[in-house]
Amino acid sequence: MTHQALESAYPAGANPRSQPPAVAHVNDVKIVYDTFGDPNAPPMLLIMGIGCQLIDWPDEFCAQLAACGYWVIRFDNRDVGLSTKLDAAGVPIISALLEAQERGETLPVPYLLRDMGADAVGLLDVLGIASAHIVGLSMGGAIAQAIAIHYPQRVSTLTSIMASSGAPGLPPPAERAWAILSEPAPNDRAGYVEYRLYHRRVLAGPAYPIDETRACKHAGRRFDRAGLCPAGFARQHAAIIASGSRKGALGSVTTPTLVIHGDADPLVPVECGIDVAHSVPGAELLIIEGMGHDWRSPSLWPQMLKAIARHAGAAAE
Repeated sequence: MTHQALESAYPAGANPRSQPPAVAHVNDVKIVYDTFGDPNAPPMLLIMGIGCQLIDWPDEFCAQLAACGYWVIRFDNRDVGLSTKLDAAGVPIISALLEAQERGETLPVPYLLRDMGADAVGLLDVLGIASAHIVGLSMGGAIAQAIAIHYPQRVSTLTSIMASSGAPGLPPPAERAWAILSEPAPNDRAGYVEYRLYHRRVLAGPAYPIDETRACKHAGRRFDRAGLCPAGFARQHAAIIASGSRKGALGSVTTPTLVIHGDADPLVPVECGIDVAHSVPGAELLIIEGMGHDWRSPSLWPQMLKAIARHAGAAAE
């Protein structure tokens, strides 16, 4: 496993509080990452959701988390952003996977969430980190759960945000939220920005509407940084489906666990977060009233930052 600097991933001076992006070579893929804060502080690894880049953890949020006393590390999962795209693996047919799942069958997929968790652990290896506070959001929360299950010694604390255990029988997404997962993104920048703005509108909760100017600026940054990878999105979606339920295995997790979920989440209903909290012995549950499946409103951050930092700090004490 190796590490190298990565040039030109961000505009110069984009955030003086962050360290320049770099590449870690793990599990035959390259993982692009950057960090915020003091490398001597307790490490905190942030894992993003399906189709999301590391910049979907906003710079300001990461800087504020680092100011709480943590070395914050964020990265592009495989098949998104500037990390390796596994195009040779082909494009899974999601409808076929879902039909097989309903029949109790399994179809081969390029990789599972456990493999994505192994990438995250490989990044910790490259950085010389024995264990870290792991914070995962949506699919990233499911990956974080997989790390806690399969690599418990590498997880100081687990924070699972707006994620599911994958258990059968949980409420499905709202129709409007499920629909956006299958909508192809436009190839032009202006079309993509409007497409992302629509997604954010659908996912936002009633108490935390999106700042449309801020959302458009971020969508443009997303497009300019790495462009589109619909095949990678499909492979990540396939990994979620094929990985199945973690509910039983979560019962063996002894890592201090915090579950955060919004009660107005249209994509991963709040019952899914409640299920995760009930599945992990001793887990703490924080339900945020009026939060949907979009948490990028800065007005949400104080509550989330306080909960994450307190959880990690309490475990350290």
